Amino acid sequence: MLEIKDKTFIPFIGQEAIQNRIAELAGQINQDYKGKQPLLVGVLNGSFLFAADLMKNLTIPCEITFIRVASYAQMASTGKVKEILGLQEAVEGRDLIVIEDIVDTGLTLAQIREQLESLKPASIALATLLFKPEALIKELTLDYVGFEIENRFVVGYGLDYDGLGRNSKDILVLQA
Repeated sequence: MLEIKDKTFIPFIGQEAIQNRIAELAGQINQDYKGKQPLLVGVLNGSFLFAADLMKNLTIPCEITFIRVASYAQMASTGKVKEILGLQEAVEGRDLIVIEDIVDTGLTLAQIREQLESLKPASIALATLLFKPEALIKELTLDYVGFEIENRFVVGYGLDYDGLGRNSKDILVLQA
C-alpha cells in the first residue's frame, strides 16, 4: 500500500511480473530488429524506468534518446502536442521505437508519431508498458504492449500522481 497526498494505492502489478514482461518484449524486439540498429525514443517523464529496463534486456545494437512533449494545457492531458522537445538526433532513414509508460486515449502518442513521421524515419514502432483499451479515443497500432489493463488510475514504476510515486518498483492502483 502507498499513500500519496489524499489517495491510497494498492498493489496491482508486481516488480517480478514487470521485469519478466519487459524481458519478453525485449526478446520480440531483438528478433524484429535483427541486423538493424534502432533508436529508442523514450517519452519523459513516465517512461524512463521502462526505457532503461527495456534497453538493458536488448542484445541488438541500439541507441537511446529521450523527448518531452509540450502540450496546450499544463494541468490536464489534452492530447494536443505543440512540439517535441529534446530530440537532437537526426532520425531520417532510421528505425525508431517510441517508448511510452502508458497509453490511454492515444491522442498524445498519435501526435508524437505524426511529428516524428515528418522527419522521415525508415520506420516507427510504438512500445508501451501499459495500455488501457477502454480509454482509447485515437486508433493506434501498438507494436509492443507490456500489459493491457482496465481504465483505472495507476502509479509506480515511472507513473506518478501529482509528481509523486514514480519510484515504486511495483505498479499500484488507486484503491476503490
